[in-house]
Amino acid sequence: MFAVLKTGGKQYKVQPGDTLRVEKLAADAGEKVQFNEILMLGGDAPVIGTPFVAGAAVQAEIVDQIKGDKVIHFVRRRRKHSSKRTKGHRQQLTLLKVTGILENGAETSGVKAALGAGSVPAAAAAPGAGKAPKAAKPSTATGPEAAAKAPAGADDLKAIAGIGPAVEKKLNAAGITTYAQLAEVDAATFDAVKVKPEWIENAREMAK
Repeated sequence: MFAVLKTGGKQYKVQPGDTLRVEKLAADAGEKVQFNEILMLGGDAPVIGTPFVAGAAVQAEIVDQIKGDKVIHFVRRRRKHSSKRTKGHRQQLTLLKVTGILENGAETSGVKAALGAGSVPAAAAAPGAGKAPKAAKPSTATGPEAAAKAPAGADDLKAIAGIGPAVEKKLNAAGITTYAQLAEVDAATFDAVKVKPEWIENAREMAK
C-alpha cells in the first residue's frame, strides 16, 4: 500500500519504511508526526481525494534536521562594468522515516500534525487531543514601549554604518547583541541575515 501526501508545496509518493527529505518541519529528532493532507491511497482499492482523502494520514518519525546540497547562484551582467555576483544557498530540510499509513481515523490518532518550520509551534496540536493551553494575552502597548527591548549589556549595533533597526532586530534574534559577537561572525555561513564584511571589520574596531 502507498500514499501520496502533500507537504511544503510538494507531493510525495510514500509507503511504510521509506526515508524522505521534505521542507523543514517544526519538530525535533525522535518525534512522531502525522501528515493529514493525503491526495491518494493506493493498493487493491485505490482512493483518490477531492482534494484530500477524508480520515487518511501518513505517520512518520523525525530522523534529523539537515541541510540540502549547496546551490550556487552566479549572475554576470553584460555591459555593466563586468558586474558579477555569487550567492550560495543550502535549503533546510527534515529527514524522516515513514512508519505507517492510516486509511481512516486520523482525527483520533493522537499524533501531532506535521507543520512547516514557519508555523507557530503551539499550533501543532495533535488531532483529537485535549484543549490547547490558553494563549498569552497579546500586548496592547503602543509607541516606544511596544518596541522590543535590547538585552542587558547589548551594544547599539545601529552605530555601524549600514545596519538599521530591522537588521539589528534580526541580529539580536540570532543571538548577536554585541560588537564582539558580530566581529566573530562567519559571513559565509551565517543564515539569519546577510552580513557584510565591512560590518565585521567595524565591529572589531568598536569592540576594542
